[in-house]
Amino acid sequence: MLLANYDKEGLLFITSVLGKTSDKKYTAFRGDLILIQGELNDGVHMPPKLLLNQAAVLATDEKFVFVNGMFHELAQVPEFISKYKAALTPETVLLMYVENIKDNMQIELDGFTFKFVPYRDGMVWNETLEFLYIEKADLKGQSAEDKVVTAYEAAKSFKFKGETIAFEEALTKTIFVKKELHSGPV
Repeated sequence: MLLANYDKEGLLFITSVLGKTSDKKYTAFRGDLILIQGELNDGVHMPPKLLLNQAAVLATDEKFVFVNGMFHELAQVPEFISKYKAALTPETVLLMYVENIKDNMQIELDGFTFKFVPYRDGMVWNETLEFLYIEKADLKGQSAEDKVVTAYEAAKSFKFKGETIAFEEALTKTIFVKKELHSGPV
C-alpha cells in the first residue's frame, strides 16, 4: 500500500521491481526513489531534480523497514528525511552508499540511524550483496522481491564497522569527487 501510493504519486522512478514478497508481509521496490520532483510542464513532471539512486526498499503497508541506495553527496540526506519521514521509524534499517565520503560512518539524524558506505562505482545492489556477505547461492530460487528481504535480514544483523559521528561533523569529512567525462566512443 505504502509503495503503491508512492508509485501513484510518481515518486518511484525507473522501477525494476515493485511487488509483494512471497509471504505477503512486505512490498519490495528496486529503482530510483525521487527526492525532489522535476518542474510541472503542461501537467507533466520534467525529469527529477534529485534521486536516491539504485534504491532497494522493503516496506509494510505503512512504513519502510529497509532502505538501501546511493546519494551523490552526504548533504542530500536531509532531503530524503524531509520527503519520506512519515514512512521511517527508528527501527528502519538505512544502509546507504555515498559518493563523497571516504570512510564508513554511522550517523543519527532526526531519530534515524544511517549507516553510510563510500561508493566508488558499480551497481549498488551488487555492492550491497557483497558488503553484507550474501552469496548468489543464498538468493537462488528467490523472487526479485524476496531477494530484497534477504538483503534486509542480512543488514539487520550485520555488524557495521564505522565511526559514529554527528551529521554536522560528517559533513566536514566529505571529499571532492572528480568525474570523468567521455566524449565519443570508448
